[in-house]
Parts: sequence; C-alpha cells; structure tokens
Amino acid sequence: MRKLHRAQIWHAEWGIGLEVSSRGNVGGVGRARWQRRLVTSVIVAITATALPGLAHAGPLEDAVDGLGASSDDKINESIGKLGALGDPRAIAALDALCDERLRVGADGHAYVWDSKTRDLRGAVTGQVVNPEPRPLKEVEVSNEIRRVAFPVLAQLKLGSPDAAVRLAAAQELSNGGSAEAPALLRGALARERDSNVREALTLAIARVDLGSADASARLAALEVIGKSGDDDFLSTLQQILAQSADGKPNEPDPRVRAAAIRARNAVISHQRVVGFVGDLLHGLSLASVLLFAALGLAVTFGLLGVINMAHGEMLMLGAYATYTVQTAMHGSRFYLLVAIPVAFLSTALVGVLLERTIIRHLYKRPLETLLATWGISLGLIQTVRLIFGAQNVSVANPDWLAGGLQIAHGLVLPWTRIAVVGFVIVVAVAVWFILQRTRFGLEVRAVTQNRAMAACIGIPTKRVDALVFGLGSGIAGLGGVALSQLGNVGPELGQSYIIDSFMVVVLGGVGRLAGAVAAAVGLRVVNKLLEPLAGAVLGKIAILVFVILFIQRRPQGMFAIKGRVEA
Repeated sequence: MRKLHRAQIWHAEWGIGLEVSSRGNVGGVGRARWQRRLVTSVIVAITATALPGLAHAGPLEDAVDGLGASSDDKINESIGKLGALGDPRAIAALDALCDERLRVGADGHAYVWDSKTRDLRGAVTGQVVNPEPRPLKEVEVSNEIRRVAFPVLAQLKLGSPDAAVRLAAAQELSNGGSAEAPALLRGALARERDSNVREALTLAIARVDLGSADASARLAALEVIGKSGDDDFLSTLQQILAQSADGKPNEPDPRVRAAAIRARNAVISHQRVVGFVGDLLHGLSLASVLLFAALGLAVTFGLLGVINMAHGEMLMLGAYATYTVQTAMHGSRFYLLVAIPVAFLSTALVGVLLERTIIRHLYKRPLETLLATWGISLGLIQTVRLIFGAQNVSVANPDWLAGGLQIAHGLVLPWTRIAVVGFVIVVAVAVWFILQRTRFGLEVRAVTQNRAMAACIGIPTKRVDALVFGLGSGIAGLGGVALSQLGNVGPELGQSYIIDSFMVVVLGGVGRLAGAVAAAVGLRVVNKLLEPLAGAVLGKIAILVFVILFIQRRPQGMFAIKGRVEA
C-alpha cells in the first residue's frame, strides 16, 4: 500500500489553513481541488491586507470600534469594556478619543489620526493604513466622556510595559481626584517591581490619602511625605497648616497638624541639602569646562610666557569643528566620537600655524604679544562669522547622552555634564602623562626650566615651542567639543572664558597642571556656592578680590614651579 502524504498550507498572519491528502503524487481531480483551495486562501489573504477592517476581530477590537459610536452612552459602554479588558494596546485609541484625533472610516472601524505625520493608523496595531477607508468621520467628544475615559486611560497606563508611562499615570491619578484612584494605585503598587515607579505610586497614594476623612490615613500619608522630602507637597502642607477665613485651622485634628509641621520641616531641610549638593555638582561641571580652557593656557603660558588672548577662540574653533562633523555625518549618533580627534587636530594645526608665522617673532615682548593675539582673536571671530554666519548654531546631543542621573528628588545631573566631567579627567590625565612620562614631556620641562641649557644639550627649542603651542590649542579645541554639548555655539563663545582661564593659571601656578586643576575647581565651586547668598555679580567680585589678595601674598601661585636659580 502506498504511503499517505499530507500537505498543509497555512497563512500564519490571517489563520487561513487547508490540508490536502493524497496517495503518492497529487494528480487529477485531487490536484485541481488543491490548486483551487490554494488560490482561494491567497485571495483572502490579499483582500485582508488591502482592507484593514477585515483584520479586526475579538473583544478588544470591537470595544475600540465602539469608541466611534454616535451615542455617548455607547461610547461610555465601550470605555467600560476597555477598562474591564485591561489591555494596554487600547491606550492609543483612548488618548486619541480624548484629544479628538479618533476617526471612523467608511468600513465602520476606528482609526487614530496622527497630527504630526498626517497619517491614519490602526487604533490597535498602530500601523499606517493605506489606502485610507474614506470618507473619515471625526468623533466628537464631550467633557462627560473625558471624565469617564481619564480613569480608564490611567488604569491602562498603569499596566503598560513602559515604566515612564506607568510613572506618568501614577502622577495623573494622584492629581485627578478620581474616586477609583486609591484602588487603582494600590493595585498597581502591589504588582509593581520597578523601584522608581513604586516610589511614585507610594507618593501618589499619600497625596490621595491627604484628602481622606480618616485621620489615621492622613497621618500615614504625612509620614510618607516627610520621609520622601518631596518639595512638590510643600504648598499642600502649607495649606493644611493655614487657617480658614473664620480663623479656624483647615486641619481640625491636632495630631495631623503636628505631623504636617514635622513633614514640612523635613521637606524644607531636604530642599536645602538638595540645593547645596546641586550647586556643588553644578560648580564641578562648570569647573570642568573652565579647566579645558585653562589646561591649554597653562601649558603655553607656562612654557612660552605668551599672553595669548586668542586662546578662547580655540575653544570656539573646536566647537565649530564639532558642528561641522555633525553636519557632515547627518546627525549620526556617533558623530561626537569622530568630532573629538577632528577638533583636536584642527585647532592644534591652527595653533602651530600661528606660532610659526606670528608669535615666534614676538617672544620676550609681552605687550606686543598681547596686542597681536588680541587682533588674531578678532580676525578668527570675523572669519567664523563669514563662514558660518553671525547667528548661533545648535549642536544636538547624541541619544546616548540624553536624560540624566537622578541623585535625589529634585536633583538630576544630566548625562552630558557627567560626560564632560569624565572627559576632562581623561584629558588632564593624558596631558600629565605626556608631560611627565614621555621624551617630549622631558624636553618641555627642560626648556621651561632653562631654555639656554636645553638648547646647549641639543633640544630643538623652536620645535618644542611650536608643538607646545599646538598642544595647548588642541586641548582648548577639546574644550570646544565639551562646550558644544552644553549650549549653543557662536562666534563669541570663547570670549567669556579667556579672563577666567588666565585667573586660573595665575592662581594655580604658572605651568603647573595640578595648580590649574585645583584653581579651576576651587574658583567655580566657590563662585557657585556664593551666588545664592550674594548674587552672581557680587560673587564674581568676591572671587576677584580673593585672587588679587592671594597673588599679593604668594606671587608664584598655589603650586610654584621649581627651577634652577640663574646668576
């Protein structure tokens, strides 16, 4: 007896299947029947693809389609069904309903109108519908429907796989005053595993419980608020402790008032600590930017004794080099990694060119050097204006530097500033290694300590001068890369850093990298801590007076360079 062969045809997406059996080879009438069934399945699949409405099946799709009904009662009934199903895929449809972006097609199914891309999308699948089932009818929504939809929408968002969506839903429920909010929040807290979302849910429950008639619930909520230190509750606590128009306290229970006082004091104390730590961290990030400018100046000024007023423009050139790389790479997420060597090499070449053509002829003439480099800075600014325009340009942060690190509530340190601090540490270590552990660094230190003796033992002092000037300019170019990630880039970008850079170099000790690091961090952190107390202008004046008095007391700076005493 021949073997029985079975052939199966199954369309995975549409669930269309058929089975053909035959003995031996398929032939004759059996083959014709098999071919007809195959053609039928293909036609059904193509038709379902062309008409998206045929793909709708199941209670979720039916409930979503019900959102486009002409009757408010039917819409509310569909909203209730979606709440009972608890499927997060209905979030987009409910959002569109509340924003009046829900449309009903000619096939009777509901669709979402994307106002940004002007596309029509499936209410459940989110896929673009083409061709559109026109004519499209806009679903009109009343405030009553929105009041019914908002709690259901928040409930569905609490079940979303995206933690950020659940976080926003918790905040919405805590502020909405919905009667279902306490039960929804407690249910979400019981199944939540993300620590940040759990904290947000706990605070949302506390906010809801503050309006409870049960005094014990209000006491528990105030205890949670006091431990959290969340300053968003400060106005609510002040309102609890205030008195009504007839002189009676808003909170009648003395135990709750005492708990509210403790919670308010805890929040204020937490606010002060967060403010201090925030100023400290912000000062460190500002110090890192200043250090980039001061590092290069410490190298060039310490070796050559040149008052380079064009050093700030090297920062500007590095920032524009970053912008150019971003434009050339069409905003690639890795453009910043390419911009770092490009900015360093381009600004280093500019520095070597300036030293070879102009600055080398002005050594030991500080006033003429100052005027010449000031003129160079003006020329570089005007050149950049002619090439890129006078308006500021924007350098976008790559997506891997988006967001920030939340250290405490109300204190988020952006990843861009963290990256800048880490970058300046790497650059400072690299400069120290070059100057302390390489032959070039040995030659630089020799020329710095005694130029004549270094020339006598065969060190090419002029080449060292050019390379050191190029190194200092390249370091400033790296600072421009960092600055491009913190704000807009403009032709006058470097002007605001040159004076502070000279102050850092003089205070830290001419030619001393450790002094530059200590002075940059000290000046920026102290300045940032003084601003809340004395203001920005008085803080700057206080720092300047301190530097003048310090230099009068110790002219060589914090870290004096060691050299041989010449007769």
